[in-house]
Amino acid sequence: MVAYKLMRLKKDGNLGSLFIERKADIPKHEWLTAEFNPNKNFAPRKGWHCTFTPNAPHLKEELANGEKRVWVKVEVQDWEKYDRPESQGGAWILANKMMVLEVISWEIMQN
Repeated sequence: MVAYKLMRLKKDGNLGSLFIERKADIPKHEWLTAEFNPNKNFAPRKGWHCTFTPNAPHLKEELANGEKRVWVKVEVQDWEKYDRPESQGGAWILANKMMVLEVISWEIMQN
């Protein structure tokens, strides 16, 4: 199934996670299996956190260090729906497997 994920576009052009395991690069066109990496600042939820539509109104595009957030189109497998408030984009997808297909523009979020 096609879904969307908000990621960091690093200064070196690689993609990375917004919050968990920030140092790791996330490659395109490779199946990735979710790992469980609990962090004291975030609720423990295993899975790649994706959305049904590119919508995350609680997050901004610019980051303090000059990096940007970008939407990526992903394919997901072995996933479950996780209900969230509309202020956080509504339902999330927690996927065990994910493959980044392509980077799309932040502006697509603006509908």
